[in-house]
Amino acid sequence: MLGQRRLIPSTSMLMAFEASARNGSFTLAAQELNLTQGAISRQVNALEEQLGIKLFKRIKKSIILTDVGEKYATEIAGALRLIRNASLNAVSDTQGQTLNFAILPTFGMRWLMPRFPDFLAKNPQITVNFTSKLSPFDFANEELHCAIHFGHPNWPGTEGTFLMSEEAVPVAAPSLIGDHMIRSAEEIARIPLLHLETRPNAWADWFKQNYITPPNSRGMILEQFSMVTQAAVAGLGVAILPHFLIKTELERGELEILMNVPLVNSAGYYLITPSSHSGYAPVVALRKWLLEQAENVS
Repeated sequence: MLGQRRLIPSTSMLMAFEASARNGSFTLAAQELNLTQGAISRQVNALEEQLGIKLFKRIKKSIILTDVGEKYATEIAGALRLIRNASLNAVSDTQGQTLNFAILPTFGMRWLMPRFPDFLAKNPQITVNFTSKLSPFDFANEELHCAIHFGHPNWPGTEGTFLMSEEAVPVAAPSLIGDHMIRSAEEIARIPLLHLETRPNAWADWFKQNYITPPNSRGMILEQFSMVTQAAVAGLGVAILPHFLIKTELERGELEILMNVPLVNSAGYYLITPSSHSGYAPVVALRKWLLEQAENVS
């Protein structure tokens, strides 16, 4: 019995070790778990004593996983993930169904949210928690059931459901263009360009697609679609933006399409779901609803 107890450390020890191993630092692990650095160090020391092995090499103020520690960290991360998922499912069963859903900021604001009351009306038993993410999401360390991703469905251990492609076209404010009629990609190349940080090659790809050498000047770089859109509306330059995300600005006349030649792109919008959550009822309902909505994109 004592041997079995020794091989089942406390969750607090395991969480302290896993966070330290992932961050490569007791200090960063302490910040993540809202504990002191000393508390993390004591938990890891206690774990090593209980198991009778060294998990870290201490070199001055830094820590490095031992060979056995590296293998143990991988296995413990998976075990903690299973515990989190089991707890999440248990809570969902007793408190109603919960869906933790990561979305892209502009896609969520412009396309998803105006439609989402329909989903909630059809699924009143589901409580949806949204998180907005520009950086890559991490299903291993974030309690997410699914996420909207633009690109390709290349996550191991997940299922990707294609929702829609996008047609990004060159747009600008009428005040920037004036009475001049844009007729060619060469003319656009001479206008200040607005770039999206997460799509750094969009303009270069569009010019190459139109057999034009991309201009040497990089132009202004902005972090989000919403910022690029507002910069274009303000007349700061020409942007290449998905048609369905700027429908309002086009209808108001704040932006106009300079050339109706979309950027050819093999990427698309996907619903990405960890395989472990693929059959979870709220995910199944969301997937079905999103596919219905995607059929009516205009």
